[in-house]
Amino acid sequence: MKRSQAPRDGCWCADQQRKLTNFFKMGVQDGAGVVAQEPQAQVYSSAPLTTSINSTTSSEAKVTSITKVGTGAGNGFIQQQPQVRVLTLNHGDHLDSTLFRLQKGWVLQLRPGPSLLGRAVNVFTNHPEDIDEGFSRTHYRRLQWKSDSCNKGDDTALYVEVVILMAGSFHYYFTYEDGEDREKAQGSGFFLVDPTLTVGLNDEVLNQDCVQCQTVLSKCLGPIPDWEQRLQVAYETGYNMIHFTPIQELGESNSSYSLKDQHSLNTEFHTPDHQYSFADVESLVKKMKEEWKMLSLTDVVLNHTANESPWLQEHPEATYNCSNSPYLRPAYLLDRALYHMTLEVAEEKWEHQGIPVAIREEKHLEAIKNALHSHFLPQVKLHEFYTLDVSKIVDEFRRRISGPVPSTKKPTDETSKETLVIIQDPQYGRKTCTIDMNIAVRLYNKPSESNVKTLQGSGSEARDEEDRIMRCCAEFRQHLETLNEQRTSEIQAHLIQAVECCLGTVRYQRLQPDGPMIAEVSEENPLVPPYFTHYGKDTTLEEEEALMFSSNACFLMAHNGWVIGDDPLKNFARPNSYVYLRRELVAWGDSVKLRYGDQPEDSPYLWDHMKRYCEYTAQIFHGIRLDNCHSTPIHVAEYMLDAARKVRPDLYVIAELFTNSDLTDNIFINRLGINSLIREAMSAPNSHEEGRLVYRYGGEPVGAFLLPPVRPLVPSIAHAMFLDLTHDNRSPAEVRTAWDMLPSTALVSMACCASGSNRGYDELVPHHIHVVDETRVYTAWNDINPSRGEVNVKSGIIECKKLLNKLHYDLGSNGYNQVYVDQVTEHVVTVTRHNPVTHQSVVLVAYTSFRPPSQIQDSSIRPLKVQGRLEEIIFEMQVKGKKTGDEDKNIPGLFTNDSEYINGINGFSVEVKEHLSPSQSSMVRMTSGGDSETSECEYTSNFTPGSVIAFRLSLLPRAQSAVNKIRATLSEFGYKSKISEVTTHNAVLSDIVSNLTLVDLNRVLYRCEEEEKDEGRGSGAYNIPNSGPMVYCGLQGVISVLSEIRVLNDLGHPLCGNLRDGDWLPDYIVARLKLEPSTQRLAVWLEEVFGWLKDVPRYLIPAYFDSIVTSVYLTLINRAWSLMGEFVAQGSDFVKALGLCSVQFCGIVRSALLPQLSPNLALPQPPVVSDESEGQIQLSSTIAAGLPHFSIGYMRNWGRDTFIALPGNLLITGRYDEARWIILAYAGTMRHGLIPNLLDGGKKARFNCRDSVWFWLQAIQRYVTVAPNGYQILKDKVSRLFPTDDSLPQEAGKYDQLLEDVIQEALQRHFQGVEFRERNAGFQIDRQMSNEGFNNRIGVDWETGFVYGGNIHNCGTWMDKMGSSDLAGTKGKPATPRDGSAVEIIGLCKSALRFLGQMHHENKFTYNSVERQDDTGNVTKWTYEFWEKKIQENFEKYFWISEQPSPEMEPKPELIHRRGIYKDSYNASQFWADYQLRCNFPIAIAVAPEMVKPQHAWVALKNAEKFLLGPLGIKTLDPKDWAYEGNYDNSNNSTDPKVSHGFNYHQGPEWLWPVGWLLRAQLAVVSKVGGFEELGRTLGHVKSLMAPHLTYLLSDRWRSLPELTNAEGAHCKHSNPAQSWSTGCLLEVLWDLDQVERSLKRSSMTSM
Repeated sequence: MKRSQAPRDGCWCADQQRKLTNFFKMGVQDGAGVVAQEPQAQVYSSAPLTTSINSTTSSEAKVTSITKVGTGAGNGFIQQQPQVRVLTLNHGDHLDSTLFRLQKGWVLQLRPGPSLLGRAVNVFTNHPEDIDEGFSRTHYRRLQWKSDSCNKGDDTALYVEVVILMAGSFHYYFTYEDGEDREKAQGSGFFLVDPTLTVGLNDEVLNQDCVQCQTVLSKCLGPIPDWEQRLQVAYETGYNMIHFTPIQELGESNSSYSLKDQHSLNTEFHTPDHQYSFADVESLVKKMKEEWKMLSLTDVVLNHTANESPWLQEHPEATYNCSNSPYLRPAYLLDRALYHMTLEVAEEKWEHQGIPVAIREEKHLEAIKNALHSHFLPQVKLHEFYTLDVSKIVDEFRRRISGPVPSTKKPTDETSKETLVIIQDPQYGRKTCTIDMNIAVRLYNKPSESNVKTLQGSGSEARDEEDRIMRCCAEFRQHLETLNEQRTSEIQAHLIQAVECCLGTVRYQRLQPDGPMIAEVSEENPLVPPYFTHYGKDTTLEEEEALMFSSNACFLMAHNGWVIGDDPLKNFARPNSYVYLRRELVAWGDSVKLRYGDQPEDSPYLWDHMKRYCEYTAQIFHGIRLDNCHSTPIHVAEYMLDAARKVRPDLYVIAELFTNSDLTDNIFINRLGINSLIREAMSAPNSHEEGRLVYRYGGEPVGAFLLPPVRPLVPSIAHAMFLDLTHDNRSPAEVRTAWDMLPSTALVSMACCASGSNRGYDELVPHHIHVVDETRVYTAWNDINPSRGEVNVKSGIIECKKLLNKLHYDLGSNGYNQVYVDQVTEHVVTVTRHNPVTHQSVVLVAYTSFRPPSQIQDSSIRPLKVQGRLEEIIFEMQVKGKKTGDEDKNIPGLFTNDSEYINGINGFSVEVKEHLSPSQSSMVRMTSGGDSETSECEYTSNFTPGSVIAFRLSLLPRAQSAVNKIRATLSEFGYKSKISEVTTHNAVLSDIVSNLTLVDLNRVLYRCEEEEKDEGRGSGAYNIPNSGPMVYCGLQGVISVLSEIRVLNDLGHPLCGNLRDGDWLPDYIVARLKLEPSTQRLAVWLEEVFGWLKDVPRYLIPAYFDSIVTSVYLTLINRAWSLMGEFVAQGSDFVKALGLCSVQFCGIVRSALLPQLSPNLALPQPPVVSDESEGQIQLSSTIAAGLPHFSIGYMRNWGRDTFIALPGNLLITGRYDEARWIILAYAGTMRHGLIPNLLDGGKKARFNCRDSVWFWLQAIQRYVTVAPNGYQILKDKVSRLFPTDDSLPQEAGKYDQLLEDVIQEALQRHFQGVEFRERNAGFQIDRQMSNEGFNNRIGVDWETGFVYGGNIHNCGTWMDKMGSSDLAGTKGKPATPRDGSAVEIIGLCKSALRFLGQMHHENKFTYNSVERQDDTGNVTKWTYEFWEKKIQENFEKYFWISEQPSPEMEPKPELIHRRGIYKDSYNASQFWADYQLRCNFPIAIAVAPEMVKPQHAWVALKNAEKFLLGPLGIKTLDPKDWAYEGNYDNSNNSTDPKVSHGFNYHQGPEWLWPVGWLLRAQLAVVSKVGGFEELGRTLGHVKSLMAPHLTYLLSDRWRSLPELTNAEGAHCKHSNPAQSWSTGCLLEVLWDLDQVERSLKRSSMTSM
């Protein structure tokens, strides 16, 4: 994929929309700092979005009872940049059942996750680039990669983006290489964009959460001239949307959803003198939108049509019938058998067998069951449609095996696998199924040889051919009969289920109290509903069976319905479905199921007919409700909605799904672009569940964390339209009580989503207004004096509902998007809606009445306690019975149905009061208030079931002042184009931060508990009660916890509880920063801000604490990056994360200072401070080997670890001065030509390792090549602590040498040879080592040039585990001596010689040779070039183990157990150790790639990867080696010498730091073995191997990488969780990758 054009200013483009996708887990999961709410739907500006994004905010909503506060951040928190959501792509993530919601004007960024690193990825979407293009579901465009980094080699900087232009549901997918095939997508998903709904002449935006929708049965509106007055009831009640049931002509059943003609208006809407059209409806809908600010939607019915639809006569192929779906024939015949049973029962023919005409008892059902099984089912013999005609097939078989047999043979092994099965007759005739005769012949045409045994056993040999044929046929017949029996048994099981389903239907319809209770059986009320239409007159079953095979079979059409518990994504009328035969369908007998096929060509008329129906529906209405959505073929709904959206792009689509699965719901939402799912309060069996639904269907928890405009795209739950009652369900007066209708609708109105109701609810209609049976019309509006058929504001609970709708709208439009639900008692529920900007709250208390009031005994209702000021009681309302004793009834008074109008009960008196002070309320009395922290209201005896009261609350002045100050401070933090790029405009803080050094930031951000306690003035890490101590004392410790809980809004986390309970954590942060002069100003600034925080209500403290701390944290890490080199400062996620690890490890620890540098050293020098005991001391930062175990005292500074970690931690991060001081300080401690293993301040340095000096030389080489004018360090003065091997420590500056002299000394001493015994040898310096282990001998082999050293009693390389178990017998025995010539030391030596030779050639290094004097005084001189060449000539000879045996080169072939590798050592005392496969040789190749043959090196490196590389680390020993043990446990105290006391530290556990060298080695040699093509593959491969490290780095609380893992990446509890060389070596890989890709001007992901 081509990369977008590079920015002009180097590589940095501040105008691009960027985000550090995975960085959230490093600092913040979903961001914080700038306070912003989720913006509401925005109106798209027609200005081209290719250069800018312009969006207008929603129009001002009408100011009513709640103060308008705006939907922006408020108080100056206006976000100028668009909302950006970032989705991370990962291999194999197909997120079709995950819902992501976006809005127009937003930007969607798609970034490669760790699993995609190194791959060539192509991302496609069907969201158009330009709005004029329109949407085509099948038209995808390839998105162009962009980068927000200069690092060519780091794919984490890449992203593609989609500017959201239009509403709908859009798909994305990605492939690898150059593939575009969606079928080969490696990941995919959808994103849903909400439409912009507008009302009024000025197109004021209507937020989806403000929608208040009322359903009306269109047939109950009467003629069109009456509609306006009847719909005015909804308008006056405060609804802003009407859901019309279908307005088309209905079928004979008069069901609102059985449409006779989808293209004709319902004839009931006409008047005697005028026929109306769809245009008249459109005019009314337009008027409602413009004058009433009310939108309209209607149903689209795609799944079925009325039985009487005239177009079916010409196009019966549009249905499932017995002609085009012959598999339904048995089910049709069963249906007719049941119908005939109905007729016989109605004619009293079965009364004597216990089945009367009126079914009233359970015993009648048992009689029906017996009749079905004994009489009616045997008549139709349905199993015969699924079985074989055995005799006919055996006759055919006999003919086939008699005479010449055609060749049907297969190999014996294939024949043995064959089985004979019934092949279903596609026409479903009786006994017309077949079998594969060829298989039958192969299986049953047995030869007659005497050694062949028959199927019956070992029977005798066939007498003749006829006998053989007879035997074969008999065996064949037996098998066929067995097949028939099996199939018959299967069908019988289906029929048993069918009978049970029939009985269930009869029981519901005739016996159950919740059913229609129609006892009498008649033709009009059959035993069970029909499943099929019939053609012609009723005849006998035999004639009807013939009918289903006739030309008129196409008119035997299957009815539609729904199947309880079925998979909604599968068509229940499909072939191989037994739903109709098993009678599992809840059938709608007035409609037939439509058969679309897979594409328009399968049923052209039907697709066109329905498409035109959807198009004109979208033209008239603003929205569509997909009726029976879960049973509508999803591909059909997609096609129809696409057509509708072309007519109205901002179409609002709602649906009701009955899938019982959120994931399945999401599939429908994603595929169809459903904007709201209908949810109903009537599904709640009690008030507790009803309150839970209010909380579930929208909003965030009160006190939720504040979010920035750029953040990750997180999954959503489906937007809800929460209805107190749907038109499909019975009235609450029937299911609960009429008393509950007010409190329950009040709870629904408090939901932070769209709300709604069914017409009649507000008039208190106490029964189901049935979509089929209802024939009356609704009442009309009359403000003044309503008469029969009219209502006004005093009717029912209309006045109450008007206030509730008004409240719901105001809460939604004014940003009250936080919700809290409290179950006060069994029946009293409190709902709080909170505005996170103004911190105003509305609290509604509803006293539900699921039972009559007299049955509710809430003896004591807990008082309402709130923090803040009670501004007013918005309203209180309640229903009361008019007569004594009404409290005992579900429905008060007497109710009579009006014959013409749909009327409600009038047995209630409804009392409503608005805008009250507490003293004016009859339901509560204030017990505290004024300036106190808490307002408390006690409920009076007037607060009874059926009551509702709502309060408006605000902050107390002091709290409001504190919030304003905090928000003003937060507003001064500014995000750039990435969430991690935060700056502050606060002048004071900006000055404070600009004066902080990286060492200061180490203290502010990090410091483990050991480092903190080591100073003797701190208390260690902060301990979170019920959680544990933070991993860092600095801000990262807090951020690591916050980032895990913020994204989940986990306000129940112990940290949030601790913050609410007290101010201990803010005080801790301030107190520790006050201890150091350089951080005191920051402490004072935080102290002031945290002081304001203490005045904020406690429930808000977690959110504001998070925003403060995170904003400061992000500002600080931006400061850290700005102090590093360009590679990090302008780097990507991975680079920056690893760069911060430098700050983790590099700091000043006074118990582990460097030796003092020479006072004569050229500037800059380390800072100097006065110390009471030591006078002037230099404070140079050091690199902790690991946290927390290697962080203080003598355990902090290890020579080897320091110089392996130094290039990545200090050089690549631009910390050249600190790197220089460390190099020079260690140089000053040189003794015996060695650099110390443990520094311990220098004076107590321990010289017991052979490799530190070589890693020191490698670090110097890296310094010279990376640092500006780095070669000058070679002439820097080094203060020698030990001028000679035996001298005492000297004062700084007393013995100065140039660094080049010290380097030369190291090489000279090695060439001469060194023998010494460690000073103070014995228990005092090493409790484990044997006496011989303190002896050291080091030199250079004259034959090979290889450096050698060590002995079997010590371990002088990094694999330095010394045995310590007396029990296991390992005490004093090194696990891995690696004496002789260790492979990595050979490579490091070769690299040093090459580098120094080059420096000498460039006149930057004085020396170019070394000398050796023997015992006789003879001097041997080797130039660096000669020494280097010596190594070059011998390395392959002595280290390479060829892939194929080579006897002349293999003196000990019996020791070789792995080929195609380089040995680990040469001339080791343990003769087998040379041949072990370990992870060390890649180091040699990485630093000296010219030393090896490229092909050999490539094979060896690939074998190391294959056999050693784990998920994070690399095995330290071949798993096939006898000594391999992959799990390290230092506490093991067993007798097993392999593992006791962690003896296997380097015998298998997977260390991380060598991984960097393996990857760098591959990069170093790849171009020599495979050229450009292989280089490209390797670049990608190397990145992919680092993907787990990125994931770990961004998710682990230490925000670092561990020392090692156990086998296959398992956690190792004894490993340091943060290790400096682990992170440093990986950062070097990224550096090398960048260098390569800069030279190639390409990225592996973009393939450019």
